Amino acid sequence: MARRASTHRLEFEPAAIYQYPEHLRDSLDALPKCPGVYVFHGDSDVMPLYIGKSVNIRSRVLSHLRTVEEARMLRQSRHITFIPTAGEVGALLLEAQMIKQQQPLHNKRLRHNRQLCSLQVLDGKPTVVYAKEIDFSHAPGLYGLYSSRRAAQQTLLTLADNHKLCHGLLGLEATRAGRACFRASLGRCAGACCGKETVEAHNQRLLDALASVQVVCWPYQGAIALVEERPGMKQYHIIHNWFYLGSVEDLADAPRLKATAKSFDSDGYKILCGPIIRGKLPIVEL
Repeated sequence: MARRASTHRLEFEPAAIYQYPEHLRDSLDALPKCPGVYVFHGDSDVMPLYIGKSVNIRSRVLSHLRTVEEARMLRQSRHITFIPTAGEVGALLLEAQMIKQQQPLHNKRLRHNRQLCSLQVLDGKPTVVYAKEIDFSHAPGLYGLYSSRRAAQQTLLTLADNHKLCHGLLGLEATRAGRACFRASLGRCAGACCGKETVEAHNQRLLDALASVQVVCWPYQGAIALVEERPGMKQYHIIHNWFYLGSVEDLADAPRLKATAKSFDSDGYKILCGPIIRGKLPIVEL
């Protein structure tokens, strides 16, 4: 019995089922050494197995073929396709867009998060708000992007511990006006709840602690084109309200992509903050 159980376990170990995917060799010849997105296709015409991106498509795909942990996906794959881009930003944006649209079987990130929330601080009071209820691209006083209410509240708990903030003023527990909270008696709250420090000082300390994760409002009147190029290719990535609408190689084609974003895209925001806010790439306002 013990010997049979051992054999059964080996059947499901990646190292035991891995074989170099010779059947994919025909897909390798055309793979370029440039930035872009690549797709592993299986038997389904509508749902790919895996979508990835790289600054060197050929090198990255070849590394997949030698990865024992991906043995199952490689056995299921029938062919590989690719889409070149002008640079890394375009590859990141296109990968995120395609994963959300096509929901590949083996991608476990960059999926739609329908519970996306943030901490909105108005008049010193933090509140958990949801992207499905307000427009995160224009709402003031937002701090952090979280996958759940619990994650947002955990951030407040951590900040309270690190900066001696009051749970009562943060809305994490009920307290009586003018009376010290339990944490104040332990020296873990600076005492804004009982007059040992001003509420204004407490609120400013909260904002200072949150400053590094402040969500930046969309800084343009409308859509923009983010310009990225390499030898032999130039692309205009069309962005509106932190939402990636698509890429064109001729600005004359941009109007067909100028549509209103349906919802705030946290992945797009994280990809685009550096290039847009820090001016890493040229921008054309549309």
